Amino acid sequence: MHLSSGNPLDNTSSTTQPTGGLGTYGYTPAVARHFEQHPCPDATEPGRVVRVDRTLLLVAVGEGLLHLPYPLSGQPAVTGDWVWIGPNRAGDRQILAILPRRSELSRKRAFEDSSEEQVLAANMDTVGVVVPVDRPLTHNRLERTLVAAWDSGATPLVIVTKADLAQVADDVVGKVILQAAGVEVVTTSAENGDGIDELMSRIPSGGTIVLLGPSGAGKSTLINALVGREVQQTGAVRSGDFKGKHTTTARELVPLSNGTVLMDTPGVRGFGLFDAGEGLGGMFGDVEELAAGCRFADCAHGSEPGCAVREAIDSGVLTERRWNSYLKMQRELAALARRSDVAAQRAYHREWHQKVVSAGKSQRWAEREAYEREGRPSGKDRKRKR
Repeated sequence: MHLSSGNPLDNTSSTTQPTGGLGTYGYTPAVARHFEQHPCPDATEPGRVVRVDRTLLLVAVGEGLLHLPYPLSGQPAVTGDWVWIGPNRAGDRQILAILPRRSELSRKRAFEDSSEEQVLAANMDTVGVVVPVDRPLTHNRLERTLVAAWDSGATPLVIVTKADLAQVADDVVGKVILQAAGVEVVTTSAENGDGIDELMSRIPSGGTIVLLGPSGAGKSTLINALVGREVQQTGAVRSGDFKGKHTTTARELVPLSNGTVLMDTPGVRGFGLFDAGEGLGGMFGDVEELAAGCRFADCAHGSEPGCAVREAIDSGVLTERRWNSYLKMQRELAALARRSDVAAQRAYHREWHQKVVSAGKSQRWAEREAYEREGRPSGKDRKRKR
């Protein structure tokens, strides 16, 4: 089996990186071994999805870039996928298979009642969560995005942008460091070139980093600074609501001269979590550790004695806002699981029905006790007296 560039993909190919288009899009010896471990009949060369367009895929192969049709079967391809390519009946090339993803960034599709997953990117090593300093910091949004980043299988990294535009940059950075406990934070100013070298040092050699943030956060400007030339259009941000025009319209891989690959994404307004239980634990490990220290295993973290969570909140160790954010995401993931699992949904409704019935009985019993404490006869006593 041979690459288009003429390099064989055999036991010796794992020690060399092919030249040409594919070599600039993150094809490393580790990726070569990944292809070897997942062979595909009739495949002739590996490739990587650079961009997903409406009707075609832009794919990097050994000698350059190709526009190929969508795969005829299997899961949909996304930006960053590694794919096997081979001939079709007409002799043209087509995608025969998508390799198992080493990491996957996903969210719930952007409508409330959906339980479907939307995969945003695949096979990235780092998720760069972009936080601009020229607008108020949205704590819940940052936490939610970091949960998804932890759950993707990649390493999260917070990138503070536009540090030259705001006098409160140090204050914002301090809040971000507290908010993103356990995650490295890099402060950058693309206009001045500050922090660019430090950011590059945090990305593995030959690795892929996806940049994730709202529109107008400075992702495209940052990419231009990293590439060293203007490869992405940039736009102004409205001062009234801090909203920017979507200068990036598609998720696309952008290679750097040192072998690192960037993936720019359109501005994401919301981030609905999808099956992110592991990511929730990664982001809120301190909260879950506190909850595990409660006296009772079924503690509701309200007024129960020995509640470690309430003690932490009362002493200032844990903020009420962070606790409520954790609970909200927990409920969101539970609701998503119920929508996708009919049995769980039925059990949920049965549980609520029992609670309603029990609450009704308790209310009637309480009213009866209050009536008797007042010295008035109960309903049965009144009947006997009659």
